[in-house]
Amino acid sequence: MSSTPSLPKFVVWAPDYTDEGALQRRLAVRPAHLENAKKLINQGIIRVGGGLLTPESVGAAPTDIKFVGSCLIYEGETIDAVRKIVEEDLYYTADVWDKEKIVILPIALATGLPPVPS
Repeated sequence: MSSTPSLPKFVVWAPDYTDEGALQRRLAVRPAHLENAKKLINQGIIRVGGGLLTPESVGAAPTDIKFVGSCLIYEGETIDAVRKIVEEDLYYTADVWDKEKIVILPIALATGLPPVPS
């Protein structure tokens, strides 16, 4: 176990825009978004994350899955530091996430998180 104290955790709820082109924008930048997210995961900044789906997407074929946003847990010094990382994310800059509706809050976890990849 590391002797380094862990940083505060922040949950981020980033709903997608709902206009007609929102899903196409998400899919267009998704590979680059995931590549950058992988780097942040390896650095221990993103601890958990994923796309949120509509209830109808459970068990649906990949082409029928509908995203409604993203939910992530970040580790960072401050809420402002996490906000900066979120605002640099490709989903933010490419207008996938609805900038006016993003919520970032500190979270007191009752469970553990997966280990940071080594």
